[in-house]
Formats: sequence, structure tokens, C-alpha cells
Amino acid sequence: MPPLVLLACAILFEVSGTVMLRLSDGMSKLAPAVAVVVFYGASFYFLALVIKRIDIGVTYAVWAGAGTAIVAVVGVLIWDEPVNALKVASILAVIAGVIGLNLSGGH
Repeated sequence: MPPLVLLACAILFEVSGTVMLRLSDGMSKLAPAVAVVVFYGASFYFLALVIKRIDIGVTYAVWAGAGTAIVAVVGVLIWDEPVNALKVASILAVIAGVIGLNLSGGH
């Protein structure tokens, strides 16, 4: 499987784990708490596969940055978290950083 597909899987599992973390209510609800462990485990598995083929710094920055940006958007869309110009600018800065790292040729 191409490394960028593996990285996308790692990001999606990380975002899913974070959403489940919110739904677990402090890990007090069994099903979402189990899903947290499963999704984060899957995320790290795919992340481990990716760092065999893409520089670790680029991999981690893209994984963390993309996950952070997606989770911020999910928070706004699903839980009506506040959105303001600074939040939007910050998310765009994270996305720009991820794009810049990809263009830097780390893979």
C-alpha cells in the first residue's frame, strides 16, 4: 500500500480515537472507551508502517497536524464549539504547514 494511503489511515484512526475519547465521557462509557484503545492502536500501527518509508519528522508532523485540524473542524461541526477568526486562521496555518512539509520532499 502506498505510504500516503497508510498515513491517511493513521490520521483517520487517530481522529476517530479522539472523537471516541470525547464520547467516552472520561473513559466511563465502555463501548467508546474500548473504541479509543482500538482506534489509537490502529493509528499507531499504520504510523509505524509509514515511518519505514517517509521521514519520521514529516510523518509525525503531517499525522499530528492533519489530525489536529480535522478534530478542530469536527468539534465545530458536531459539538457546536465556538469558531472565530483566530481559530480559522490557526487551522489554516496547520494545513499550510502540512502542505509545506509534503512539498519539502520528505517522502
